[in-house]
Amino acid sequence: MWLDARGYKLLPSGNGLKFNQMTPGTYSFRMNVPVKKIDNGKVIQTNIPIDAVIMPISAQSGNLPLLIEAKSAGDYTNVNKRRKEEAQKMNQLRNTYGTSVRFGLFLCGYFDCGYLGYEAAEGIDWVWEHRIDDLALYGL
Repeated sequence: MWLDARGYKLLPSGNGLKFNQMTPGTYSFRMNVPVKKIDNGKVIQTNIPIDAVIMPISAQSGNLPLLIEAKSAGDYTNVNKRRKEEAQKMNQLRNTYGTSVRFGLFLCGYFDCGYLGYEAAEGIDWVWEHRIDDLALYGL
């Protein structure tokens, strides 16, 4: 609803459009993004699911969309076990698309300083669910 209110249009799932072919002002949920990773010394391509993919209205040709991972936690214990997952995604995205890739978190629940510090050290920013208007800071 937040994106729709700002003039964005939802792309229907299963439309066959790749994330780097999105037009400005569109978004999609649960989109696969191909990345390269090294497995036993070999570079292989694999897909990683991204919760929300948003191409800013102001995007220029060749720009990549904003990639958002949604995270919800009922306590602090579980998030600290999983904090490396986002860092791994970020590293795979950077290794494949370069430093211009934008990846952020949409957080709901309990995330402590340890988790947030770890993500920040990896260059990953976040928006809290109760502060959804902070998405505008991404240029949306």
